[in-house]
Amino acid sequence: MKKLGIAFGIMLFVFGGFTTHAQTADEIINTYITNIGGADKFRSLTGTKMEMNVNYQGMEIPVELVQLKGGKMYLKINFQGQEITQMAFDGTTAWSTNFMTMKAEKMESEMVENIKQEAGDYPDPLIDYKSKGYTAEYLGKETKEGTECYKIKLTKKPQMVDGQKVDNIVFYYFDTENNVPILTEAEIKSGPMKGQMSTTTMSDYQEVEGMYFPFSMNQGGQPMKIKKVTLNPTVDPSAFTFKE
Repeated sequence: MKKLGIAFGIMLFVFGGFTTHAQTADEIINTYITNIGGADKFRSLTGTKMEMNVNYQGMEIPVELVQLKGGKMYLKINFQGQEITQMAFDGTTAWSTNFMTMKAEKMESEMVENIKQEAGDYPDPLIDYKSKGYTAEYLGKETKEGTECYKIKLTKKPQMVDGQKVDNIVFYYFDTENNVPILTEAEIKSGPMKGQMSTTTMSDYQEVEGMYFPFSMNQGGQPMKIKKVTLNPTVDPSAFTFKE
């Protein structure tokens, strides 16, 4: 796996990243998609499996995230030698494990419908975003994490929260040098953190079979280090199924 580096700078020159005309959202997004391997390669994916370590209160917890085209996914953790499905979606039913009872519980119908609505986001919401009914707007430059960035506002289809439609907006910050996202922000719509911004940082982009993925992420102050990305994995269908 190669590190993301100077090759991106060359691509930026070729595809207009160093021109002086005003940037547009499509130019930034298209350059990003080209830099990470091209839309065709990502469209051809049937799924990805990411094996990572998450730092939780000083403990390194192994995590496995599998996402398939069409929306099926599961997130498993290995805690004190026990494998636990933290969340899963089989295309119809979304469920999680109650850590108090260690039993599987179905998610509320409203949340399930929101998950179904975004099933087509895989492998990246920005690829073919217009055909998904989304819009993108370039908001100018802004400094994040000490880095100059292009700020893109991606407006997705509204979600339902407590019976009401709410905006579904994600802000992307693209490093102006490499033209890849280093940070995303989205407003939390429910729960005790409602109204606050959820922030995810991405870095250490590495190549896997001609496609680039961030191997270091941080969500809500929780660092995640990806150890391995497997493309088009073979997955037992029962891994997504709700356990009665």
